[in-house]
Amino acid sequence: MDTGNGFGGGMRGRESVDTTDTGTRTGKDTGTRTGEHTGARTGTEPTPAGTAVDAARSLVLTTPALERSGLSISAIRAAVRTGDLVTVHRGRFVRRADWDAAYPEARHLLRVVAADSRRRTDAVTFSHGSAGVVRGLPLFRYSPGGVHVSGPRTNGVAWTGNGMRRHELAVPEADRTVIQGIPCTTLERTVYDVIRTVPPETAIAFADAALRAAAWDATARVYDLEKAESWRSMLTERIARNPGARGIRQARWVAAFADGQAQLPGESVSRLYLADLGFAPPRLQVPFRGPRGERFEIDFGLEDVPAWGEFDGVGKYFDPAMLGTRTTREAFVREKEREDWIRGRSKRPFARWGMPHIDTALTLGRRLAAFGVVPPR
Repeated sequence: MDTGNGFGGGMRGRESVDTTDTGTRTGKDTGTRTGEHTGARTGTEPTPAGTAVDAARSLVLTTPALERSGLSISAIRAAVRTGDLVTVHRGRFVRRADWDAAYPEARHLLRVVAADSRRRTDAVTFSHGSAGVVRGLPLFRYSPGGVHVSGPRTNGVAWTGNGMRRHELAVPEADRTVIQGIPCTTLERTVYDVIRTVPPETAIAFADAALRAAAWDATARVYDLEKAESWRSMLTERIARNPGARGIRQARWVAAFADGQAQLPGESVSRLYLADLGFAPPRLQVPFRGPRGERFEIDFGLEDVPAWGEFDGVGKYFDPAMLGTRTTREAFVREKEREDWIRGRSKRPFARWGMPHIDTALTLGRRLAAFGVVPPR
């Protein structure tokens, strides 16, 4: 998983062109805005995704900005046809190299900030998965299918064609906030909207990440269980107030199952599949003392087997931000020494799996069985 702002890998896409640039702009002509729209809750909500929003804004280009760089309208249209420019909203573009470098959530964020740059009214509230990516939350195996906005006057976004998903839903003032100048539903409301309307894997990964955002103290590196349960209670109460809402049964289950100690979407989905396979709820981020007194953390403690489990993302071996001063080879050696120490001291099997092994619960079960780790009968 990318540990930076999300602009670091992705797939190719093709878009249509609209070079009109109507509406009011403030701030730079690249589509960014200085200042904020009023009308949502006073002030801004701090979020670790702030740098990602700024990065996304810096990549979104307007028609006038492209013209000033020397491109004519016909040249812009040609660039879109050839794929050199990707249309992320009406009159808003991203260069192909920047699009290709972005993960799916970062691509959707580009569309959100592009839509926000054309916003003419404060009646618009970005919601569902669109509010989620503004916060840096994952949309595992899920495409929002357009930029989501909610409220009685969702036609406040200038573009009314394809690319927008409008929800005629009431958004009380208490459910609105502002993040980096973008009016969004609050964290609790966003999670409530998302976990009812997406596949279970997406819902679990999203809820785990939201709970972690609410309860994790990055400075002290402590997960506040009391704060987590308080936030869970608020979400559960909201769900209880809406017994007939679409997807409410799944929402109840997700709210109860969510655990912010899962650090990655792959860990969240692994938890889901471990439950499907018949394992007891595992301990998460289990501390284990290393040979020099250092603290190791193991992703999963499968106490009913007993065994250790680790979801192995590739970032710690190849991502420069995670490698630090180490080389990839040094990272591999260090991880092997860590695993050998834990296995030797605990006398437990140590199973590793990665993204290819969580296609389904069955594929994860096969991977675990290869290590001799099977659920108790």
